[in-house]
Amino acid sequence: MYLRLMRDGHEVRVHMSDEASQDVMQGMIEFVPDWPSSLPWIREAGDDGIIVFETATAGEDQDDLRRRGFNVVGGSGLGDKLESDRAYGQRVLRDHGMRTACSHEFNSFDDAIAFLESNPGRYVFKLSGSNWASTRNYVGQMESAKDMIGLLIAMKDYWKLDDHPAFVLMEFLDGVEVGVGAFFNGERFLDPPNLDWEHKRFFPGDIGELTGEMGTVVTYRGAERLFESTLAKLGPLLRESGYCGYINLNTIVNERGVFPLELTCRFGYPGFAILDSLHKDNWATILSRLTRRSAESIETKDGYSVGIVLTVPPFPYPDGYDALGRGTPICYRDNMSEEDLDSLHLGEVTMCNGQLRTAGMIGYIMVVTATGTTIEEARAAAYERTGKVVIPNVRYRNDIGLRLVEGDWARLSTLGWVE
Repeated sequence: MYLRLMRDGHEVRVHMSDEASQDVMQGMIEFVPDWPSSLPWIREAGDDGIIVFETATAGEDQDDLRRRGFNVVGGSGLGDKLESDRAYGQRVLRDHGMRTACSHEFNSFDDAIAFLESNPGRYVFKLSGSNWASTRNYVGQMESAKDMIGLLIAMKDYWKLDDHPAFVLMEFLDGVEVGVGAFFNGERFLDPPNLDWEHKRFFPGDIGELTGEMGTVVTYRGAERLFESTLAKLGPLLRESGYCGYINLNTIVNERGVFPLELTCRFGYPGFAILDSLHKDNWATILSRLTRRSAESIETKDGYSVGIVLTVPPFPYPDGYDALGRGTPICYRDNMSEEDLDSLHLGEVTMCNGQLRTAGMIGYIMVVTATGTTIEEARAAAYERTGKVVIPNVRYRNDIGLRLVEGDWARLSTLGWVE
């Protein structure tokens, strides 16, 4: 986003809060040691001055800045709590008329183990708080809950923190996982909403760690019914909190209905990059429309976008990155076109003596996107484009969108959620 804003002629300053990521995009973007020191610069720009927060941990700062008259895009204090406090988020969703999975909140491993022994079944383990990696979550596989009990016993043995654990055990639901998202300008949602299908596990066939996302299919068409049934109901609450930015609700859809799982109250990765490929408006226009509340919609394209996340070892873990992945050269084949280059959304990279190299803390290198009138067309184009990027030891999933094409879309269509 920052590179594209700069390319379009806008002044951009970035504060990198994570110590392990100080080398990311060095030599490519102007960095500042802290963001408060740039507030006078933002103030001087008037309505054109916009502050963007990427995390779900600075909501109170954002609320304070808005009270002081600054234009802020990101989230809010409420958004932080909705995302990080999983039990609270589920209560809010229920209070707004949505049907949620049974979710049980715990602050003790022993209490959770006792619960599972009395109530066996498949559950999803999720730690509360914003500092936990997705790899720490676990989807139970055994109806006896033997695997989940074993996990909790092991976590209890290795828990080193002074604070008590805070986590939920959520009822496992079979169905199609689908997200619905939209931009909120502080007063209302901007049209149109979108649908997304994430691929969270590391390996093809949904095997391995829960990484966040290894790739996603997105469309801005046909989301209205699911949006009105779920995310739209939060509009008054978001307005009251001053929320301004993007928000996404992940759900499970099956024959029993729609079950919201969790909210992402910020720009998500790789979601915002894949959305970018479907925007007719550039980021400056979108950010301005959010802060100025000057429009009720953004201009988007028909069809679908497929995004593929490219990583290097030891992703999804940071340990050993210096030896295994950091500093790896990134090259493009000779047939890489300008359109191809514009569809590469860079992440943990840096420029060193004219050579693009991997950087950062975990090996999340870039998102490759492509669009098409059908999911199959977008998939084919995305993988063709991915083949033009050459990175030693690069890893990515080769099945993004495949399950959707082979069955999930038909199931959603039968249930009346897509056409």
